[in-house]
Amino acid sequence: MSIRIGIAGISGRMGRLLQEEVAAAGAVLAGGLRRGEDPAALFAASEVVIDFTHASAAPAHAAAAVAAGRPLVLGSSGLDAAQEAAVAEAARQIPVVYAANFAPGVNLVLAMAERMAAALPAAQYDAEILEMHHRQKVDAPSGTAVALGRAVARGRGTTLEEAGRESGRDGHCGPRGTGTIGFAALRGGQVVGEHSLIFAAGAEQIVLTHRSFDRRAYATGAVRAAQWLIGRAPGLYDMKHVLGMG
Repeated sequence: MSIRIGIAGISGRMGRLLQEEVAAAGAVLAGGLRRGEDPAALFAASEVVIDFTHASAAPAHAAAAVAAGRPLVLGSSGLDAAQEAAVAEAARQIPVVYAANFAPGVNLVLAMAERMAAALPAAQYDAEILEMHHRQKVDAPSGTAVALGRAVARGRGTTLEEAGRESGRDGHCGPRGTGTIGFAALRGGQVVGEHSLIFAAGAEQIVLTHRSFDRRAYATGAVRAAQWLIGRAPGLYDMKHVLGMG
């Protein structure tokens, strides 16, 4: 039987692509949510909901998912610590896939980043993350860039917070800190998304790059995640689990 998928943010750019991918996957569009509407009806009508709205809406949508007992696929970026905590709390009662990026290629890059960081000593290899997005993007660094930083930190046996972030360098800011993870964000034009992880040492430099040319990859991955979530136990999952890498 075809599953009923709801879309929060259905009128946006990603919402339109998600509608097409829901149909392509043989699923049924249960409905959509637009800004300012009550999410309760959408969650009641759906077997699973995909949310690509805004970070500020994530706690309310997670609460609505819990109230309806429905799985949630969350692709909103730029969540702060409190918003992420609300999502994690919801995942104690329902299954949630929360990912910085739903493109399969990006998630393979994240896995490679962690392995490379484990093999390249932080004292000798500085890790820098460079990302570029379209001029309308409101958060920086991007969620995918932060996910790359966290992957590097995990590979080094620490956390991004403990390793330390360096970003927004300007003026006389002093030398780079050893073991820290650097971020640089570029904005311009209509770039869908470009991310490069650079390991720079005295004798060599290694660059791992992913470029997105079409947002459809995100929509295809999100629908795949929605289908995967049906019947799962409560928990906080990511695309590694969906792709069989976690």
